[in-house]
Amino acid sequence: LVNRKDWQWCIIREAASTLFDEKFISIGQNINYKSSNNADIQAYYYPPKNDNYTYDDTILPPLIVKVHGGPTGQAHNDFSLAIQYWTSRGFALLDVNYRGSTGFGRQYRESLYRYWGIYDREDMIAGANYLLNNHLVDKNALFVSGSSAGGYSVLAALTFDDYFCGGCSKYGIGDLSALVNDTHKFESGYCDILIANYKDNKQIFYDRSPVCHTDKLSCPILFLQGNDDKIVPPNQAHDMIAALKTKNIPYAAVFFDDEGHGFRKSENIIRALHAELTFYTKILSNIYQTDVISDFYDKNLEFAYNET
Repeated sequence: LVNRKDWQWCIIREAASTLFDEKFISIGQNINYKSSNNADIQAYYYPPKNDNYTYDDTILPPLIVKVHGGPTGQAHNDFSLAIQYWTSRGFALLDVNYRGSTGFGRQYRESLYRYWGIYDREDMIAGANYLLNNHLVDKNALFVSGSSAGGYSVLAALTFDDYFCGGCSKYGIGDLSALVNDTHKFESGYCDILIANYKDNKQIFYDRSPVCHTDKLSCPILFLQGNDDKIVPPNQAHDMIAALKTKNIPYAAVFFDDEGHGFRKSENIIRALHAELTFYTKILSNIYQTDVISDFYDKNLEFAYNET
């Protein structure tokens, strides 16, 4: 802002990135790779970054594949504390602009039409494979995380692909038919474009709904859900949990009484991050048969059913 008294620039408020030492900040690297149908996919890769710790260069980090919402949203490489939270704690992160994302032209955005739950999954896995082929991440420690429509992509990937070792669905969609019937009016016709007309194609909705195919699930899932959510009501998470119980698949869940679609209160955002970190570190402890230490455990988060 220009101070009119002396016409000099003055700082009103500094960006959050100036509050942190660069030794903790991971810079998103633009990458491009091929997915199914020879599609060109763009993503941002964030390597782990924390100069307070030394590590063996032969040990590859765990990866979190981040799935944006929308699904016609977009991943950006602007400064994000939510991303730095993970990279400063030893995780690599891949933020994927799967087919259907905005910002890459109309043809790219519309390429997801009729293929939601298919192309987004394929593009996420292709991105993780790209990093694996370049020896950047550990093949045994691949996680996927997303919110809202991204949460659906998470549940679909964990259900229909035996690839990730765990995932986090934040107010995600498990039952597409329930979404058509329960969501708010503004997005009530969205699935007609992304999948098909529901009235004439109910079988397609069944085929792509994770809650209808939990027999294919075999890895732990964390659910983070607001109880006041009107867009993706909490019954979506409850139905998935009920299905997981029948298979004795380990899961964890946190429901927030005072949150809707997305978490607004700082204490709930912190709780959600700590819960997700706790969830991943418990899985990593099982994978490596050793305790993975964290100062940010959510001590109240517990796996339901066995952890094998």
